[in-house]
Amino acid sequence: MENSGGPSPSPSYPVSAAGNALRVVRLLHELDELRVMDVADRLGVARSTAHRILAMLVFEGFAMQDRHKVYRPGPALRAIRGSQAAPPPDLITIAHPHLRRLADAVRETTHLMVLEGNGSRFLDGVEGPQALRVSYRTGTLLPAHVTSGGKAMLAALSTDRLRALYPNGLPEDQARTPKDFESLMNELVSVRRHGYALNLQESERGVHAVGACVRDRAGTAVAAVVVAAPSVRCTRARLTELSQALLTTARDIGQSL
Repeated sequence: MENSGGPSPSPSYPVSAAGNALRVVRLLHELDELRVMDVADRLGVARSTAHRILAMLVFEGFAMQDRHKVYRPGPALRAIRGSQAAPPPDLITIAHPHLRRLADAVRETTHLMVLEGNGSRFLDGVEGPQALRVSYRTGTLLPAHVTSGGKAMLAALSTDRLRALYPNGLPEDQARTPKDFESLMNELVSVRRHGYALNLQESERGVHAVGACVRDRAGTAVAAVVVAAPSVRCTRARLTELSQALLTTARDIGQSL
């Protein structure tokens, strides 16, 4: 029999966990921001349960948390809802001129990326002018802990959020990446101290990169900017030199958001 158009009856089998997660996704879509207490109150669950639901949504890219512990729609939810809600500032449009100026200034390839769960998604890029150069990788998703931009964004997260992103530790099939979760945590301490992260042939042999986090005017980490170059001409010392122009670009993009 066809549905008459009224609300569908509740399924007869238990789906409380999935149902609660979907209800939180709907709340994020409607309200644009949530706290753990909001989810606990609306679902009638313990705060620990609400926290687990939100952590899972962060892991899957449906939510993201700012430094004030407020959860907002993540890239996966923003992609699904598209034009149904007022769009956020067009990050790519705003950032692209900055990427181009940076690429011209340092004569190397620049990237813009965002965090998706524990991955880093390349949103945009501008290739450097030299014959031997790194190509841009727009659309590619790589593990965040093997890219400089990914590490820069991971460094902006709390320890609890980092552990939620890596419940089973780091993958063991990448010999040139941090060996384990604690090694990653130690590296992120250095990233926070210096303001930038390095990728020394971790995501691709023969490529070095340096990345910095982009924060909007509210201080929320929203993206990362990266300079990538062939390792044969870009030493670790050269990456440190490039970091100054990179940090300026990251700051300028953030002030434009």
